Amino acid sequence: MPVPWFLLSLALGRSPVVLSLERLVGSQDATHCSPGLSCHLWDSDILCLPGDIVPAPGPVLAPTHLQTELVLRCQKETDCDLCLRVAVHLAVHGHWEEPEDEEKFGGAADSGVEEPRNASLQAQVVLSFQAYPTARCVLLEVQVPAALVQFGQSVGSVVYDCFEAALGSEVRIWSYTQPRYEKELNHTQQLPALPWLNVSADGDNVHLVLNVSEEQHFGLSLYWNQVQGPPKPRWHKNLVWPLEPDSVRTNICPFREDPRAHRNLWQAARLRLLTLQSWLLDAPCWLPAEAALCWRAPGGDPCQPLVPPLSWENVTVDKVLEFPLLKGHPNLCVQVNSSEKLQLQECLWADSLGPLKDDVLLLETRGPQDNRSLCALEPSGCTSLPSKASTRAARLGEYLLQDLQSGQCLQLWDDDLGALWACPMDKYIHKRWALVWLACLLFAAALSLILLLKKDHAKGWLRLLKQDVRSGAAARGRAALLLYSADDSGFERLVGALASALCQLPLRVAVDLWSRRELSAQGPVAWFHAQRRQTLQEGGVVVLLFSPGAVALCSEWLQDGVSGPGAHGPHDAFRASLSCVLPDFLQGRAPGSYVGACFDRLLHPDAVPALFRTVPVFTLPSQLPDFLGALQQPRAPRSGRLLERAEQVSRALQPALDSYFHPPGTPAPGRGVGPGAGDGT
Repeated sequence: MPVPWFLLSLALGRSPVVLSLERLVGSQDATHCSPGLSCHLWDSDILCLPGDIVPAPGPVLAPTHLQTELVLRCQKETDCDLCLRVAVHLAVHGHWEEPEDEEKFGGAADSGVEEPRNASLQAQVVLSFQAYPTARCVLLEVQVPAALVQFGQSVGSVVYDCFEAALGSEVRIWSYTQPRYEKELNHTQQLPALPWLNVSADGDNVHLVLNVSEEQHFGLSLYWNQVQGPPKPRWHKNLVWPLEPDSVRTNICPFREDPRAHRNLWQAARLRLLTLQSWLLDAPCWLPAEAALCWRAPGGDPCQPLVPPLSWENVTVDKVLEFPLLKGHPNLCVQVNSSEKLQLQECLWADSLGPLKDDVLLLETRGPQDNRSLCALEPSGCTSLPSKASTRAARLGEYLLQDLQSGQCLQLWDDDLGALWACPMDKYIHKRWALVWLACLLFAAALSLILLLKKDHAKGWLRLLKQDVRSGAAARGRAALLLYSADDSGFERLVGALASALCQLPLRVAVDLWSRRELSAQGPVAWFHAQRRQTLQEGGVVVLLFSPGAVALCSEWLQDGVSGPGAHGPHDAFRASLSCVLPDFLQGRAPGSYVGACFDRLLHPDAVPALFRTVPVFTLPSQLPDFLGALQQPRAPRSGRLLERAEQVSRALQPALDSYFHPPGTPAPGRGVGPGAGDGT
């Protein structure tokens, strides 16, 4: 925003004295450095990705101090912007390692090759600038001649012109090198405010008072951040110069029609169930939306809206809403539409009432003179009962009507115009399967009789049957969701090795390392919520892999109830999963569905918070047999091959353990080089 010269004099001092600020002509960024140094500014901004700290290969340039200065960037004589100049002071850190076996190989190297310690030093210095609502990162290339390279001594500074900033804002600046050898420098600065501007609020009324003399001419831009509710009319009254014409006003909402902004907003929105009948839409700001109930049957069919008999309801962000339900049901879900497009869908009652049930929803419609009709909601539509159609509900229509009359169906909603009933279908499925099993038993008995008559071929048939059973069990392996805290890249490789080893067993392993694309598209919370629900619905197990970072996050959640900011990456599903994992432990639903584990020499099981020790916690690889036994189906018999499988997993895991606890180039404990190494003397 253009800043007049008189405005700076008012903002930067209590007395009306014009401060002398340096003027920069032009709109291009620039850089310059101390005498003797050479520097270059990249043409465009870069991504702000500091990366991990790596060991320095020798002497390196490192930022040691940040210094800032206010300047003016002027495109014209009266068109200037306030700018922040940043100076980065650099020093030489580290030292050259002495060459090994120099005497053994005949002294110094060929004198025709320049020694590295006599060469110049180069560095890529990153400046990261953040001031709401902007953030930038620029890259400066600096080269120091060999004559100025002195270990531990400052070599000069490089200056960047400049970051645009607003009066009264708080700016934060970080500086580090690529690659990063040391912890980044950071500097926070509060830019001068406007002492002649006073803003106060009384309810929805905002009072703005300007104390400026009549001789001054200025332009004022107001930024209105409307976070919730419909647009409000803005009323103003000129109390300073009543005879002067009103100033020019412009109303700009740049993101109102931006589809990307709407997508980001809906990705941050969440539905929360408060009680059995009340819920709310949690979103960062106001959204035009409407919601209705839908019925979701197991099997992957789309959720069918219950409109009619129910109707769409307008939704207000962060306001408690209620549906006229008598009872909750796991198959009931909430759909939220905006601009005639489905934006959110959550089965809010599934967490408290369990997984989806194979129930049939009956819609009762009441007409005049006490006439009523019933239909069963199916993917193809609502099938009238009784009916001669070929659908499942039509074939069982007589039994469903009997269950409704005998009170075996659960009434979910009741109104003068109709009602909703949920009728269980499990017993009819069990009857059908009983006939199937009876037929299988008769077939098995006949087959056994034939095999007894042909003893020569009996062993071959039994061997083939045993192989088929084993292959079928492997194909239907139990689902396992592996959760961990991404402490560092080495630990992620260790988790990947464990997941790959478990996949060789009759297990279907899910881990965020293998689902980066889905995790980025859905967000960590939504991705974990879907994986956890699918795993538990299939009778699987959730494995909590504890590490020092995971224990710290769990302790922080248990103390504060919310996770604070940390240095975790955008794909850290463990941090996002705690909001769903903790209720299972607090409400006693974790045993049988959760298992804990940690690695030997990395974490002792006693360090795991007591709340999470209500489920078994195993140390790996020392307790691999018990760990694999806990991952089997709950009623599956202990196989004699369990020790063999544990040995197989241990062999696959050992290289990753050795690489994590003994990185390349460091000898293992108790080992050495040469005679007598490791003898303890």
